[in-house]
Amino acid sequence: MAFCDHVKMTNLDQSIDSTLDRIPPVVYLLTGCVGVIGSNSLGLGPIAPEVAASLGSTVPAVMAAASAFGLGTAASALFLAGSIDRIGAWRMLRLAMAALAAALLVSCFAASVEMLIAGQALAGLAAGVALPAIYSNAAAIAPRGREGRTVGIVLTGWTLSMVAGVSLSAILADLVHWRAVYAAVALLVAGAFAALLAGGHRDASSSAAQPQPLAALGIPGAKTLLLACGTFMMSFYGVYAYLGDHLHHALGRPLSVNGLAALIYGAGFGAAALLDGVIDRFGARRLMPITFLAVAGVYLVMALASASPVAVLAIMFFWGLANHFGLNMLIMRLTALDPARRGAVMGLNSAVTYLAVFAGTSTFGPLYTAYGFAACACAAVLLTLVSAAATGAGRTASA
Repeated sequence: MAFCDHVKMTNLDQSIDSTLDRIPPVVYLLTGCVGVIGSNSLGLGPIAPEVAASLGSTVPAVMAAASAFGLGTAASALFLAGSIDRIGAWRMLRLAMAALAAALLVSCFAASVEMLIAGQALAGLAAGVALPAIYSNAAAIAPRGREGRTVGIVLTGWTLSMVAGVSLSAILADLVHWRAVYAAVALLVAGAFAALLAGGHRDASSSAAQPQPLAALGIPGAKTLLLACGTFMMSFYGVYAYLGDHLHHALGRPLSVNGLAALIYGAGFGAAALLDGVIDRFGARRLMPITFLAVAGVYLVMALASASPVAVLAIMFFWGLANHFGLNMLIMRLTALDPARRGAVMGLNSAVTYLAVFAGTSTFGPLYTAYGFAACACAAVLLTLVSAAATGAGRTASA
């Protein structure tokens, strides 16, 4: 009997351990939140010509709304994300998703470009709080030893936005109207908000004063990781911004190939989630420099093969694969720096990311105009090597 009881207790312990190790279902809700935020941030480009024609404006003027979104996100992440630690990540996420739904309705009913810009600026302010709150919650609820897989699942929301959001926005604009795109995303955001309310997740609010926006830079390791984030993101957005023009004008491919490139990249980014257990096994600290070196290698191959559209498209898959690992490990290490100030740290991460969007597109533009796409890819190699060096130095210093 004692042996039987021991076996029963062992099986019970294993069952409990299995339950504790299981990815919480709410992780998939956080993935959806990332997906709808990404659908808005990436969705304007494909429908910009129709928006411009409808509002009697130009595509560059319409795309100013995308810039407003990026700057709003950076400002909000820098100045407001610190309140996540004081008010609570779940509470702030609900507030941010409600504000995002309202901003999308403003964009949907915009009667002028100025109103669209205002709506997207408000959407950026909401996203700048929502994204750090999402990543903070993902890190907090991740089962021990499965942090990499948990964060990786949440990051596949960007795959959803790129593969489904970007593609469907163009189709919906063609079949219905560009306003239907913002209406549809607003409904999805409202659905996510309702699910967050129904989930009933509660935070233990803190009475501590909200820290200064840059105070989290004093956390050991934060500056090094944020430098790696900035150079990593600047290289991505600098290359991605001019990839479509290179395929269309320099290589003579139809515009539909740009959509195919985004689809292949998204497939690689999403497929990497199946391998995120490798991060949990070997550790983000050890793998980060290697991953950034791999990303630099992808850019180098991209530069060498830039004259072949088939080769460029094939490289998109490996680019997405490597970038997923890089982003996953950055978030894992940043959220682990100081759990008590996780929101402030992730706010800095989002601010750096969206400033890198601006820096990448603006600095790579003259380089692309003067020397072509291969030069942009070579510049991305150098920037990503900075990321590898920064994370390698940080690993050595903390060893």
